Amino acid sequence: MDEEITSEEDSLKGRPKEITHNEKLLSLKYESLDYDNSENQLFLEEERRMSYLGFRCLEISRWVVCGLIGFLTGLIACFIDIMVEQLTGLKYYVVKENIEKFTAGGGLSISLILWAVLNSAFVMVGAIIVAFFEPIAGGSGIPQIKCYLNGVKIPRVVRLKTLLVKVAGVICSVAGGLVVGKEGPMIHSGAVVAAGVSQGRSTSLKRDFKIFEYFRRDTEKRDFVSAGAAAGVSAAFGAPVGGVLFSLEEAASYWNQMLTWRIFFASMISTFTLNFFLSVYNKNPGELSNPGLINFGSFDRNVRSFVFVLTCECGGPPGGLLGALFNALNYWLTIFRIRYIHRPCLQVMEAMLVAAVTATVSFIMIYFSNACQPLDVVQGEDYPLQLYCDDGEYNSMATTFFNRPEKSVQNLFHNPPGSYHPLTLGVFTITYFFLACWTYGLAVSAGVFIPSLLIGAAWGRLIGIMLPVFPLQIWADPGKYALIGAAAQLGGSHQIRVIRPEHNKPLPGLYDIHIKLQSVPFVHSEAPPTSHWLTAREVMSSPVTSFNRVERVGTIVDLLSNTSTNHNGFPVYLQADEPPRTTLLFTLQVFVELARSKLTRRKLQLKDFRDAYPRFPPIQSIHVSQDERECMMDLTEFMNPTPYTVPQETSLPRVYKLFRALGLRHLVVVDDSNRVVGLVTRKDLARYHLGKHGLEELQLAQT
Repeated sequence: MDEEITSEEDSLKGRPKEITHNEKLLSLKYESLDYDNSENQLFLEEERRMSYLGFRCLEISRWVVCGLIGFLTGLIACFIDIMVEQLTGLKYYVVKENIEKFTAGGGLSISLILWAVLNSAFVMVGAIIVAFFEPIAGGSGIPQIKCYLNGVKIPRVVRLKTLLVKVAGVICSVAGGLVVGKEGPMIHSGAVVAAGVSQGRSTSLKRDFKIFEYFRRDTEKRDFVSAGAAAGVSAAFGAPVGGVLFSLEEAASYWNQMLTWRIFFASMISTFTLNFFLSVYNKNPGELSNPGLINFGSFDRNVRSFVFVLTCECGGPPGGLLGALFNALNYWLTIFRIRYIHRPCLQVMEAMLVAAVTATVSFIMIYFSNACQPLDVVQGEDYPLQLYCDDGEYNSMATTFFNRPEKSVQNLFHNPPGSYHPLTLGVFTITYFFLACWTYGLAVSAGVFIPSLLIGAAWGRLIGIMLPVFPLQIWADPGKYALIGAAAQLGGSHQIRVIRPEHNKPLPGLYDIHIKLQSVPFVHSEAPPTSHWLTAREVMSSPVTSFNRVERVGTIVDLLSNTSTNHNGFPVYLQADEPPRTTLLFTLQVFVELARSKLTRRKLQLKDFRDAYPRFPPIQSIHVSQDERECMMDLTEFMNPTPYTVPQETSLPRVYKLFRALGLRHLVVVDDSNRVVGLVTRKDLARYHLGKHGLEELQLAQT
């Protein structure tokens, strides 16, 4: 089905004070994308007419599109970085001047109020545009992109309006001092850019440039969205290879070798574009020293101590424990938000409250900290606060709170030994941990990559400072332990690794938790363990709703208008007097386009589907008179005569593997006589999962 166009979803009127949430439910409101091409007569005729040169031109076009994706994603990242730098610089300058003004004569409460008001003002703007104009732009957007690449149609997730709100929202969130990062939303932004550029038009602006028309289908669009997500990671961290690996492991569900090189190309273009334009902005054109939104700097590699390697390995368990605690706390907090904070006005108020509390806590931590360091020790500190320290000294707590998060991470990595007091890092870790947990899930555009890195870098550096207590002379620089802690914390909360062993079932990552809380029918890479005793007969939807090959228009309209028929795929009888065999599939959008073409008395072409993609008109948009209802319609030209089928005795893991590997929307189940007895859809598979008491089945509901 098409992306739903609703007037005002979730209007304020009639909203309950509490929305009950049951994690044992699977939502019926999500539809699947058609990642498997329907090889009907229209499709095959077009493919057969295409020459070898035409196919080569298509391949070149794919590379051109990937290059455009990388270029535009890099430009967006550059714009976000410059705007955040300007706004945060202005805010910290005003607050710093105010603090220095009232430090000697008293009245620092005015500075606190000023800081809280500025934070709340920025965050209020970012929360309003998300909560009232485009809720799907909230958060990092990574869970939604994972679902899209898995084959789930998430309404409005790749719209132009979503991109605009995302960019403006993340600028306001970071400038508002929330415990967030701007790197995560770059993945969503890159995906939206890819979805738009690859179609050669904008449905929101109603502009069609008549290019890349062949790519107007879910299969092609999916590959470009994978490239956009990778380009976003590359722009954020200056790591093209990292972008490819993230898209491969964490985002995409379908992959091929040629896609790897195109995605790597888009990632390189994205990094180069950001690097080049930032060098121009910094008045050093051509000096490519800013590969990403965050630059971790270089480390001394002359560390070959066995004890250092051993202590690095010991950094994994704390990261895993803290990550699991973070995910658990955020899980229960998200359920509370779903139940009680579902009105847009409440969401804006909560975001402003968090912004004010963050500013207050930061100010209190800085005020009561007496950890002073010589000013010449600090490296690259933009806003050193003296407060009650002696002349020539600065407050080391301020270097963590009174700064941009990515700058604080860089300081923890590279400031020399003695720059931080252990108590400062300990208190900062605990405080920042709970603030980050509270912040993630607000109705603002924000990521959690940088907060996770900052938390891990803080406790990692704390361990590095405390290790010299033991009488050994082989301990490395504390900054290296900060790097180990940052990696451990990120891996613990996000479950991000280069290779994920399929036989190992780790605790779900943060994105997986939020996908589950949204009741999305996400099909994982493997079927749940202990599910071999289930067969296709037990999981399929039956009985099937079928059509004759030549069917009355009225019958088709009535069946397609029936809301209880929600699988949107219909087997077809070859003969009216025999049971349906393995000839599939007649779908809703086919009938709508066919009816529209009949009204204009012309033959339906594949171009008609591409012109309407992805917002196919609903069945209600077609007016059928009583005389037209009695007309007969031949469906032969639009059926898929060679669908994928499985016997009804096929085990669930085998059905699962076939469905996911091929990106199917429908899988036909047949009996021994090759007669259709049922259909397997995404929801039939996703409702089975491994729970506390073994294999459990989720209930389907309109949530």
